[in-house]
Amino acid sequence: MAILKVARLGHPVIRKPSVSVPKETITSPEIQRLIDNMIETMREYDGVGIAAPQVHESKQLAVIEVTENRRYPGEGPIPLTILVNPKILSTSKKLVEDWEGCLSVNEFRGRVPRAESLEVEAYNRKGEKVRLQARGFFARIIQHECDHLAGKVFLDRMPNLQSLTHLQEFIRYQQEQ
Repeated sequence: MAILKVARLGHPVIRKPSVSVPKETITSPEIQRLIDNMIETMREYDGVGIAAPQVHESKQLAVIEVTENRRYPGEGPIPLTILVNPKILSTSKKLVEDWEGCLSVNEFRGRVPRAESLEVEAYNRKGEKVRLQARGFFARIIQHECDHLAGKVFLDRMPNLQSLTHLQEFIRYQQEQ
């Protein structure tokens, strides 16, 4: 496995909608290696999710996992989840605004409204179709990663930028609240 370079905001791959992974290639050594490398990269940088465009691969692929995470204390656990070609089927009408950060917009946090719950359909790493229902932080991460697959970042979802804060100031003034 390898730790991959994370694309930052400003690199064209971040704003480009990604392409579907052909179902018959999901179990290929190339895609399996990419999945493993994405997992390793997410864990190395204390992420709770990462989408393929964030590692310079314009593919509809995201990995999610929450264990004890210093960037999101008190959240989790969420088991390792692989989403290939995810499609959000439905979302709750209730929106919850909460803090988000991003490995591609490093060192910043902002308050983002997201659906409280959702249902998503995708393929897992074995190429099997799965349907998941998610609530709370898990639903937030899925929406965040699906945004990456569409060429969006959390800043695009912020109703205004007044809550945008540098990570050190977030830790000092917001996280304690």
